[in-house]
Amino acid sequence: MKKLLLGMVGLIALGMAPASAADIAARPYTKAPPPPPPVYDWSGFYVGGNGGWGDQRDCFNAVNAAGAFLGNEGCHDSTGGVVGGQIGYRWQVTQWVFGVEGQGDWASLRGSNISLLFPAFRNISKMEAFGLLTGQVGYAWNNILVYVKGGAAVTDNRRDILFVATNTIVGTNTNTEWGGTVGVGVEYGFAPNWSFALEYDHIFSNDRTTTFFVPGTSTAFAFDRIRSNVDLVTARLDYHFNWAGAGAPWGGPGLAKY
Repeated sequence: MKKLLLGMVGLIALGMAPASAADIAARPYTKAPPPPPPVYDWSGFYVGGNGGWGDQRDCFNAVNAAGAFLGNEGCHDSTGGVVGGQIGYRWQVTQWVFGVEGQGDWASLRGSNISLLFPAFRNISKMEAFGLLTGQVGYAWNNILVYVKGGAAVTDNRRDILFVATNTIVGTNTNTEWGGTVGVGVEYGFAPNWSFALEYDHIFSNDRTTTFFVPGTSTAFAFDRIRSNVDLVTARLDYHFNWAGAGAPWGGPGLAKY
């Protein structure tokens, strides 16, 4: 009888085993979360090149040796290409980006006009180079940066007075002019360590009394008070260095916290 009971218990246990196993819930499969999107950090040093177009507007007012106004000679635009380079440093705090930058360009801006006061003469302007030393403040949306800039500017200019009848330069002046600059730009980080930008800059300076000398001599030929303003539109390509984790585009130790 005892053996019979043990056998019946064994059969019941065997009969219940598959059902019990079926009742055990399968372990759910958990998919790994996707990696976070890359975050661009604008911090660090950068160096690059630029090229574009410039327009310098010069207005001449004739004065005498004492600086007294004689009359308006008119204005003209000197236009042409610019090409050069820039180097700078930026640091990012949340989405705000601050920086300093130096830029130097060769220029080929040329223009002239017939003097309204002395029609026998043509006033000619040539801007051959310029430099900018600026601070920047910007706001970043990951790898897109919009910024404004401002600071000091210097331009290298040559201006001539041409006697139209003989096509002869009768007065000339070469000088370096200091002024100020303001600008705005938008920059796109398109790959690790690389970015592309479009920028507009305006250079302005105070009226300057200019002495024109007979070429090859120290003899003054004429005097003009000249007002000059420059507008620049450039495309820029920058390489961003990742030194000691600073400026680590697309993540890394320099990761910006949003």
